[in-house]
Amino acid sequence: MTTTPTARERAALSRERILAAAVELADTDGVAALTMRALAERLGVEAMSLYYHVANKAALLDGVADAVVGEILGAVPDPGDGDDWRTALRTRILAARSVLLRHPWAPPLLTRPGAFGPAAVRYFEGVLAILVRGGFSNDLAHHAIHALGSRAIGFAQELFTPGDAAEDVSEEVLAAMETELPYLTGMLTEISHDAASTLGWCDDQAEFEFGVDALLEGLEAARLRSAW
Repeated sequence: MTTTPTARERAALSRERILAAAVELADTDGVAALTMRALAERLGVEAMSLYYHVANKAALLDGVADAVVGEILGAVPDPGDGDDWRTALRTRILAARSVLLRHPWAPPLLTRPGAFGPAAVRYFEGVLAILVRGGFSNDLAHHAIHALGSRAIGFAQELFTPGDAAEDVSEEVLAAMETELPYLTGMLTEISHDAASTLGWCDDQAEFEFGVDALLEGLEAARLRSAW
């Protein structure tokens, strides 16, 4: 039987407290464990109390995503006076990534349609400020945001993930793959990733920084061309 939350329970709660507890629950038990019931148990209240602050599970996930971006905002430094735009933006992106490495479950939530909340708006305002102050037109800054994609906020969205089964491929299967798919097999057998700093199958720190640096160099070339 569902009970109505008391006024005392409602007063003890806030949206900020609920979202902070949700982030902690996802950190300890994974985002799949993030249910309204589990969150209410963690907070020591009835589940119905939560609905005064978050409308439903989707709103909770969107709020959690924005809470993580709020944590990112607290971690990103202001650009140094002598920094060029590439240094300033690279520093901002890697600071964002350091937060996501503490919450490796968060990147999929940040790609949800409703996840672009107030904190995300402020984060990208800072990204655009760096670009425009660095000599980008609004049009070129818009192209830059699209080119950076999820890297702008600290992670690389996976094109595909082969899954754990890829680690257990037999020599016979590998040999067959090499005959039919020599280039793909050659790459997969040679590459390695540092699992300690991974936010996806192909998103370890080295790969992430390589992609960011390549994009920043290409954007600088585009900025210089636009100034001619």
